[in-house]
Amino acid sequence: MTPDEFRKLALSLPDTEERSHMNHPDFRRSGGKIFATLGSPDAAWGMVKLDSESQPVYMRPHPEVFKPAAGAWGRGGSTLVHLKNADPEIVNEALHAAWKLAQPKPKAPPKKKRGA
Repeated sequence: MTPDEFRKLALSLPDTEERSHMNHPDFRRSGGKIFATLGSPDAAWGMVKLDSESQPVYMRPHPEVFKPAAGAWGRGGSTLVHLKNADPEIVNEALHAAWKLAQPKPKAPPKKKRGA
């Protein structure tokens, strides 16, 4: 898989835009939440922002493709994608999972005023 293929898959998800964060491309939902990046730690890698429950679902069967990011980010679900070893189908699944997790939270209803 190439960075352009990763980009194309990320941008194919609804309500997604590409921006830049820390000098590399990122992919966000309309609320601004990042769900994937490219080029970190270097051009050979992408990242999908999973959660700690879904991260092993991708890492266990595909250890040559997925690995946790360093430190607390990785423990929280940020998962690196080794593009050279990646199959587009499984990366598309991981991107979709990360995209779903970045869904904007519904706004809380306004609080009622006392005595109203």
